[in-house]
Amino acid sequence: MSGDYLVVQATLEPGWHTFAMDNKRRAEEKLAGKRSLGIERSTEIQVSAGLEAAGPWYQTPPADASKPDLNWFTWIFRGQALFVAKVRRSGAQAAEIAVRGQACTESSCRNIDVEISLPLAGADADGGPSAIDLEALVQVR
Repeated sequence: MSGDYLVVQATLEPGWHTFAMDNKRRAEEKLAGKRSLGIERSTEIQVSAGLEAAGPWYQTPPADASKPDLNWFTWIFRGQALFVAKVRRSGAQAAEIAVRGQACTESSCRNIDVEISLPLAGADADGGPSAIDLEALVQVR
């Protein structure tokens, strides 16, 4: 938590990458109805129990790793990525955060399916100042 923002930070080992939250939508826009070799699984984050999203998601600007000559479009993160959304408390002592997606190397992919319980006691989710610079992020489409 940073002020009234939930911050999910993904740190990837060298050689690994993961995908933008709006990867599928970006790919569909580029394809404009054409067929594709496939679209990687977008990163998905859901909050429940003690928190609810109170605004759109933002993410680190993803790198375009598309191969237009193959009709294959994808946007990725290497190293580190931030996923940020304004949230409000919904009364519980802990929030449940589900992160789903895919992480890949050049030769293999692994599914991501993680559930995190975030204790809210003492967490500042009531409008305190945030250290998050939304100008450095892009809104998820």
